[in-house]
Amino acid sequence: MKSFFTLVLSAILTLNISCLSLFQNISSFYLNTSMVDELSSEVDLGITSKSAILIEAETGRVLYEKNSDERLKPASVTKVMTLLLIYDAIKSGAITLEDTVIISEHAASMGGSQCFFEAGEEQKVMDMLKCIEVSSGNDAAVAMGEHLAGSEPEFVKQMNEKAYELGMENTNFVNACGLDDENHYTSARDIGIMSRELITKHPEIFEISTIWMDYITHKTSKGESRFDLANTNKFLRQYTGANGLKTGYTSEAGYCISATATRDDITLIAVIMGAETKEIRNSEAGKLLDYGFSKCKIYTDSQVVDNSYKIKIMDGVMEYTYPLEIKEHKISMLDGNIDDIKKEICVYDDLKAPIRQGDEIGVVKYSINGEVIEEIKMYSAIDIAKKSYRLSIRDLCNYFFVVE
Repeated sequence: MKSFFTLVLSAILTLNISCLSLFQNISSFYLNTSMVDELSSEVDLGITSKSAILIEAETGRVLYEKNSDERLKPASVTKVMTLLLIYDAIKSGAITLEDTVIISEHAASMGGSQCFFEAGEEQKVMDMLKCIEVSSGNDAAVAMGEHLAGSEPEFVKQMNEKAYELGMENTNFVNACGLDDENHYTSARDIGIMSRELITKHPEIFEISTIWMDYITHKTSKGESRFDLANTNKFLRQYTGANGLKTGYTSEAGYCISATATRDDITLIAVIMGAETKEIRNSEAGKLLDYGFSKCKIYTDSQVVDNSYKIKIMDGVMEYTYPLEIKEHKISMLDGNIDDIKKEICVYDDLKAPIRQGDEIGVVKYSINGEVIEEIKMYSAIDIAKKSYRLSIRDLCNYFFVVE
């Protein structure tokens, strides 16, 4: 009898494996949609600046690059990171737009582009944001860093921690405003990364970055006086759809910009570093954006996978698990026919209990002409315990001996 049950159990396991294999074969399906894969890294756009990159903001796809990982001085484009940390703090509730910022002697002593604050002067966070983004005030950037972290060195530490978190591999900040220092550097790619983080996580930045003219009121012991703010980003008026983000210049850095623009629901980020003149900087940012808008299209899968999709599990108290729902996914591509993409749901082989909620159970693959262009992992939506020995024997008996 014992050898009989051993043979039967072996047969059942073989049957289960065969069934799983069959399920794997029929569990994938294809969907023809619109996508293109023609990343033109070799296209010649005539970019003469030291470094450049073009990124589609929603997906983060790089559409063009030139020396994009070269470490260069960023000048005031540094303030993109300063602004990112400020907006993060606002979103977390650590500060509000109405909080009062007291200008320190250190902040007031900043050279370069400034809003001419006096030590002890008080300003609201909202007005400081305008000073940083619109007028590129070094004093305002340092004052906000001190307000958030207690000191500029501590704020710079947070800037570098954020850069590391975002995967900015060629960046080291020394100050909050972008004044030249041999150890203060970043790359076009890293500027693109932090710019994308800022505009996608905090799109309210566009409410300030598009301000052309404004003013603040200085409030000092000598009384009140108006200080006019003029946007340093003249590209806003030179390119249709431009809505940000930050310019920079020093004699060592040259002319730099992180330029953002939106047309037909597509937002692009064009970074230029080390241009010889501001005219070249703006012209070449425009070339990048023209190229992107003429070529870039975005494919949207409105339902990647829903939790009604059954996935076979061996040796579990339940026969199936279900994936966590993945609603929308977007892929940006360049040019071409919009009919070649295929989507395939692939379940991992030999899925056995126990399965815990959140365990990887497969991937969704998007491909063109057999080449996978993106993958999304699938995770189990539920826990499935391993079937006990007693329950396995009972199921085995029920399979072979049906009692009427």
